Amino acid sequence: MNDPLYAIGDIHGQIELLEQALEWVNADGGPNARIVFLGDLVDRGPDSKGVIDRLMAGQADGLSWQVLMGNHDRMFARFLSDGAVHDPRIKSGIGWLNSRLGGPATLLSYGVKGAERRPREALVEEARELVPETHLGFLNGLPKYIEREGKLFVHAGLRPGVALSDQDPDDLLWIRDGFLEEKTPYPWLVVHGHTALDMPFHYGNRVNLDGGGGYGRTIYPAVFEGEDCWLLDEQGRLPLVA
Repeated sequence: MNDPLYAIGDIHGQIELLEQALEWVNADGGPNARIVFLGDLVDRGPDSKGVIDRLMAGQADGLSWQVLMGNHDRMFARFLSDGAVHDPRIKSGIGWLNSRLGGPATLLSYGVKGAERRPREALVEEARELVPETHLGFLNGLPKYIEREGKLFVHAGLRPGVALSDQDPDDLLWIRDGFLEEKTPYPWLVVHGHTALDMPFHYGNRVNLDGGGGYGRTIYPAVFEGEDCWLLDEQGRLPLVA
């Protein structure tokens, strides 16, 4: 039997949903299961700080947990580093401090209140005082993709027809147009999140594991053994096929 490899999609500050997902992984693969987290650890949910603490603690304990950077993680890191709240990839023009994107909920989890009403400079100053430097270092050190066992784990996706080494880092964090419509097989099965669905879905050339955790929907882990794939819930494995 192949050694199972697990993946968990967008968490978005939902610590209770993360703990539930980890319980299901533990029941299926034991406490030392190999897990790839697909990014978007923060924003929208109530405890982004707790999510980062949990993942950092797991890695510090020597667990085989690999964590990718998501676009929301980078927005949070950029806010802490230089006060930026806008990203050119956001077509609506709203910034990270808009509740739709979820920055205020992330700051509140660290004790920074009133993010949508206060001057940005004051928010940045207080956030830099309350957010541990280790958290910022953790976010900035996250990779944008991982290749493992015939799979490419990435937060948003990639530009079809472009070599992996030549991909625009922004596409790896943000892409939808041009990627979601692509039907041609890739050199790997692409496992991603970023585009929220009602449930994870297998499209043949890719698997989208963002089941809408940022909006309070269940975070279903996936388990991969060779070319086979399942979702996990309290009942065990559910086949996930194209």
